[in-house]
Amino acid sequence: MTQPIPFERPVVEDTLDVATTTTADAPLGPTGRPMPVFPEPRALTEHGGARVISMCNQKGGVGKTTTTINLGASLAEFGRKVLLVDFDPQGSLSVGLGLNPHEMDFTIYNLLMDRETTLDEVVVPSGIPGMDLLPSNIDLSAAEVQLVHEVAREQTLQRVLAPALEHYDVILIDCQPSLGLLTVNALTASDGVIVPLECEYFALRGVALLKTTIDKVRERLNPKLEIDGVLGTMFDGRTLHSREVMERLVSAWGEKVFHTVIRRTVKFSDATVAGEPITSYASSSTGADAYRQLAKEVLTRWPAE
Repeated sequence: MTQPIPFERPVVEDTLDVATTTTADAPLGPTGRPMPVFPEPRALTEHGGARVISMCNQKGGVGKTTTTINLGASLAEFGRKVLLVDFDPQGSLSVGLGLNPHEMDFTIYNLLMDRETTLDEVVVPSGIPGMDLLPSNIDLSAAEVQLVHEVAREQTLQRVLAPALEHYDVILIDCQPSLGLLTVNALTASDGVIVPLECEYFALRGVALLKTTIDKVRERLNPKLEIDGVLGTMFDGRTLHSREVMERLVSAWGEKVFHTVIRRTVKFSDATVAGEPITSYASSSTGADAYRQLAKEVLTRWPAE
């Protein structure tokens, strides 16, 4: 019978020796690596040439929507023009920004399935300066069935997002928790993938399947696709389990793991109820600071930056 958590826990004989040996010249971050200092993002004189990023993980509840909203808001604070794409039929991204999914005249479903619908008709302001939203609701669930019969069905999202590339610096796609046709569409339209991963064992197990899907999309549909990074979310450094999962994550993915880690805080839930990002709801909170740091780290990894 296999162990539920295949970690080898080291035997510590003398805690005083351990405390002295882990003290390094550079402070260690929550990932166990020296924490670098990320530079302030450069100011932009013009906008356009958007980099498209999918927030992707087939496991639900790992922080995809929270990361999309708050990373987008943080990038907007740094002067980037951002478009958020709600590509989940549950519409959590739209709800998290204060929209009622039942009161929308146009959603991304109309953009995908009706060639007469234009991007300008569907895009709505998010309430955050410099950040717009392509909303979604349950209608999008029908698109996965209808797209099966379309020619070049995997490139549909790429086609409808093409006019937005010249107006935005960053496009963040909030994917649904599955590896179905909608997610393949998002990966085909993207330059990179950010994988939010809850620091919990079951979340860790599914990442290998996601990587296989990303590799297939890169090989068959989108050669430019790359993994921008893996983001540890819901981290609680007080628990041995969280620290062990983070250790395994770093050993498996290496430098693909972001140095920035998102810790658990009730402020994220409060901000969702308020319908705004944590960067505006609780601007001085640790959660807001973490996403601002993530925005800096993400920008340092992008070739154009």
